[in-house]
Amino acid sequence: MPNFCAAPNCTRKSTQSDLAFFRFPRDPIRCKLWVENCRRADLEDKTSDQLNKHYRLCAKHFEPSMICKSSPYRTVLKDNAVPTIFDLTSHLNNPHSRHRKRIKEFTEEELRKMKERRLEILAEQEQLNKEHESSLQNQTHECEESEEDLVPLTPEEKEIKDYLKSLFEILVMMGKQNIPLDGHGDEEEDSESFTPSNFQALLEYRINAGDEILRKRFEMTAVNVEYCPILQQKQMMEICESCIREEVLREVRECRFFSLVTDDVVEVTGECHLPLFLRFVDEANNLREEFIGFFPCEADEDTLAERLHAEITEKWGLNMEYCRGQAHVCSGHHAVKIKAVGAKLMEKYPLAVCTPCSSCSLNIWLAKGLPLPSVQIVLLTLKKIDTFFSKSPLLLAELENSISVVYQNNEDKANELRELCRTQWTERHDAFDTAVDLLESLLLCVDSVNENESFRWNNDIAFEAYMISESLADFEFVVTLVILKNALSFTRAFGKNLQGQTLDVFFAASSLTAVLHSLNEIMDNIEVYHEFWFEEATILAARLEIPVKLPRTCLRRNRMESGFEVVPESFYKEYLSIPVVVRIIQELKDIFSDNHLKALKCLSLVPSVMGQLKFNTSEENNADMYRSDLPNPDTLPAELHCWRIKWKHRGKDVELPSTIYETLHLSEVKFFPNVYSFLKVLCTLPIIKVENNKYESGRKRLKAYLSNTPVNHRSKSLALLNINYDVKHDLDLMVDTYTKMYPEKTDQQ
Repeated sequence: MPNFCAAPNCTRKSTQSDLAFFRFPRDPIRCKLWVENCRRADLEDKTSDQLNKHYRLCAKHFEPSMICKSSPYRTVLKDNAVPTIFDLTSHLNNPHSRHRKRIKEFTEEELRKMKERRLEILAEQEQLNKEHESSLQNQTHECEESEEDLVPLTPEEKEIKDYLKSLFEILVMMGKQNIPLDGHGDEEEDSESFTPSNFQALLEYRINAGDEILRKRFEMTAVNVEYCPILQQKQMMEICESCIREEVLREVRECRFFSLVTDDVVEVTGECHLPLFLRFVDEANNLREEFIGFFPCEADEDTLAERLHAEITEKWGLNMEYCRGQAHVCSGHHAVKIKAVGAKLMEKYPLAVCTPCSSCSLNIWLAKGLPLPSVQIVLLTLKKIDTFFSKSPLLLAELENSISVVYQNNEDKANELRELCRTQWTERHDAFDTAVDLLESLLLCVDSVNENESFRWNNDIAFEAYMISESLADFEFVVTLVILKNALSFTRAFGKNLQGQTLDVFFAASSLTAVLHSLNEIMDNIEVYHEFWFEEATILAARLEIPVKLPRTCLRRNRMESGFEVVPESFYKEYLSIPVVVRIIQELKDIFSDNHLKALKCLSLVPSVMGQLKFNTSEENNADMYRSDLPNPDTLPAELHCWRIKWKHRGKDVELPSTIYETLHLSEVKFFPNVYSFLKVLCTLPIIKVENNKYESGRKRLKAYLSNTPVNHRSKSLALLNINYDVKHDLDLMVDTYTKMYPEKTDQQ
């Protein structure tokens, strides 16, 4: 739609002119001056907001000195610009013409006052110009003084800086493209050939491509000499890592509140490391989970807790007083250690509550935390199955054929399982139920691949199939899978709600008591429950032709204790069923602390939850734990009352926001500063799922990096660059940091 000029006797419109058109200012005083100068009587009763929204003046009505053209695409007015050029007489030559823009006739007194105001504006403009010129002179003088203070770089120093910049540029590129530094450059003993490392090869490529800085440095160097020593490469990679991490940490510090999330232990540079993530709500109110680095975890619990605390506070510069949550996803004995570390951090910082992680289903998380060898074997086997069938569509098709054979009399079940196999079913809340249903089909499929009668599969795939078959065809695996399925059936719906929509999470917090009651009932009647579970396992094993037997370690122990006979049913009850149920109960009690449950009940601030509760909520009782995080805690009760009233008496066409994410993105939420701060803190809890997949990519990139990178090529620094490839980097900052940290190396360049 074109913009029409509001000036009297002006017929210009934006679609027929290259002139710029300017809105009336929102400032009421300046806007009044514009209206007076226009002499439009019909505009005098309109507010500055109305004029700003609906009326424009073209550039012809302003002095050229009032207009700044910063680029061919951007023309702006100075802050104190007032229109002064108008044609107020041309309509008199045509008395029969009808004018929509009625010109107001002023009295002599009004004209005198207008003239005085114009003179005042001109004087003010002149004073501003003088101040502006004075400030420019001062800035120029300061710049000249600072330039005098700075010692200019010598040609040699500039050359060294440019050389280091080229090296850092190559390292950053290698990190973002996940190219290992050494690659094929590992020189074998007793080998007469030399293959350059990837880093050396890229240096040579850039020299040949015309990089004059590198060419001058190395043109007289022997081609079989290492251009950049391994130690220097390592030091530079560490600086790249710290600069990229600092860019992420800067955003976290600006947003204050954060949560710490760890993932399963991985091997990097020959040691076990813990992947660390930070969750925070950024300035645009987006919940983000960013990978921040690897942390070595080969130490006892106390030492590990101290090192992690020092890493976060001293090295990263974060204040743990602002940590509002932590979640640890580990397996086996590592889970016990890391959860103990989390408990120690929570002793020091009670508001850093431990919660499950939204990226891992509750049942899988509970199973990972069970330090029982047979449980960990089940989890490892499920992981191998997932990796195996994701290698080729042909393998997945083979599994679907096996499902059709096993469930030929139940087409609905076969279709359901085939559909599940195309998803990441090993990570679902009902993963163990699905595994029991699929067990016969899985065994039939991997046996067929292992036998390889049609020679469709290569030796590596056939061997992997054999290893999976060996795990599946073991009674200890079968009975463990059945016990996990039954014991965790009582937490399946609870976990699904807990990691579902905000309304489901709120009500799940209230259902914990019922879940614990059911588990305690199982524990009180474990004899009866275990009898049913063991019977189910033996029936399944008989169908698969798997003999019922004790684990090999138990048989060896039995031989050493002569005269003592162990019955399988009793053994699995004592060493599997009872420990599984006991630990699940204890884990739920530990993870759902009082502070955690209070935090979840504060989700009633979300309008959809308030509506479900008929707006009869009492957040004040649970809000005390976050009182110090609020900007105006004394006004919280009154603000919460207004917040409830706002949504209770909304219009019929207004839909209640259903998530924290939607609520934070409401334009009016900032008028409720306490509620706004409250929601931002709640949003950082690791149990709250990231609504926008764009901001949960760090975990997916980590998984891709680990699966695509051989263990001997993994690097902490390269991994951080690869996973955070979209984080901006400053090569000059990297060079300056390097020269400050290693001045002696710079002198030797």
